[in-house]
Amino acid sequence: MTLFRLGLIYACAALLIDQVTKSLVRIFAHQLEAPWAVLPFFNIVLGHNTGVSFGLLKGVPSWSLIVLAIVVVAVLGSMLWRSETKGSAMGLGLVIGGAVGNVLDRIAHGAVTDWLDFHAMGFHWPAFNLADFAIFCGVTLILLGARRSQPA
Repeated sequence: MTLFRLGLIYACAALLIDQVTKSLVRIFAHQLEAPWAVLPFFNIVLGHNTGVSFGLLKGVPSWSLIVLAIVVVAVLGSMLWRSETKGSAMGLGLVIGGAVGNVLDRIAHGAVTDWLDFHAMGFHWPAFNLADFAIFCGVTLILLGARRSQPA
C-alpha cells in the first residue's frame, strides 16, 4: 500500500467517525438541552461553533472560513502525495479528514457541531468534536515524525 493511500484511509476514517458521531448528537439533541454527565469529568453537550478553534474568528463570514479550509486541505493533500513516512501520511490523513468533517458541518449547518465537554478540578475545556481530536492527533504525529528526523 502506498503512503498516499494510507493517508487517504486515515482521512476517510476520521471523516466517517466524525460525521456519524455529530449526526447522532444532532439526532438526540432534544435530549441534550442540558449537559449529559457521562463521567465525573466528561459531559456530552450540543454546541455550535461559528468560528474556528475555541470560537476564534466568530465574526468572519462562514464562506471565507470554508474557502480557507479548502485551500488548507488542498495544500495538505499535496503534502500527503509527497509524504515519505507512515507517521506523516497517517498524520496528514487525520488532519485532512478532520478539516473536511468540520467544513461539511459548516456547509450543511452553518456552524461546526461540538459535543465533547471535558472538565476537571475547576478547569473547563471548550467543547470540541472528533474532527478536532483527529486534527490534534494528526498534528502530533506530524510533529513527532519531524522531531525524529532531526539530527541529534
